[in-house]
Amino acid sequence: MTGVHRQVPKSVDYFDQVSEAAAFLREKLSTLTPLIGIVLGSGLGAVADAITSPVVVAYGEIPHFPQSTVEGHSGRIVAGMLGPVPVVVMQGRVHFYEGYTPEQVTFPMRVLGALGLKAVVLTNAAGGIQEGYRVGQLVALADHINFMGWNPLIGPNEPRFGFATGTGLRFFDMTEAYSKRLRALARETAFGEGFALEEGVYLATPGPSFETPAEVRAFRGLGATLVGMSTVPETIVARHMGLEVLGISCVTNLAAGLGGSQLSHEEVFEAGRQVENRLAGLLTRLLPKVAGLLKAES
Repeated sequence: MTGVHRQVPKSVDYFDQVSEAAAFLREKLSTLTPLIGIVLGSGLGAVADAITSPVVVAYGEIPHFPQSTVEGHSGRIVAGMLGPVPVVVMQGRVHFYEGYTPEQVTFPMRVLGALGLKAVVLTNAAGGIQEGYRVGQLVALADHINFMGWNPLIGPNEPRFGFATGTGLRFFDMTEAYSKRLRALARETAFGEGFALEEGVYLATPGPSFETPAEVRAFRGLGATLVGMSTVPETIVARHMGLEVLGISCVTNLAAGLGGSQLSHEEVFEAGRQVENRLAGLLTRLLPKVAGLLKAES
């Protein structure tokens, strides 16, 4: 891995590498067939602790799988049952700012799609831009703005990646990048848990530096309510494969210029740790409802 980013056509064996990684995981998972995938952001690892009969696989064991270098990202697959629902959890992700290429950043999401999932829940730690957001608040994503300067689908299109739709389209609709019906279920479940789940718009930057106050003002003018350094590439690739996406941000800090202190990764990580049990409780009660929707259509 190098620190130089080059936007190059995807290698001819990229699909084969994804297939090899997925086959390796299927063998490890034995009779477990995951229905839903979950990607956990910084400090949000408690969801994995709630899984029963877990099968744990380190990223380093999986062929071609990139490994996270960021504190707070454990770098392992945890698969098993979350309540009555078979799930596969990515405990940590990789980012563009770590020096990975776009195809490496989204390789894990491709592998999840190859496992036959129907939906994914993408979580992240985000800076709160909207006035009134509180540190530790969970926000469902209604939309996103790609400010990363690249798209993970640049290069030759591989139609075989359309795992859930039959073909991965060159041009596909992103009007509903984040599923309306899954967001509605999430809001309903959060209400039952005793808190309101607001909706927001996530803007993704390449990182790794935090945004400046001037950038935050500009992002707010564009309609963003949250800012972070992940999730958007995974969402684009998931939608290319035909997977439904639910995005949930944890507001781990107020964006630059809105709080009274300088930003740090330690602050982000600690805020995530404080809210991870609430996220785990929400998903434990939400995913059976999501699974019911998905199974009714299969």
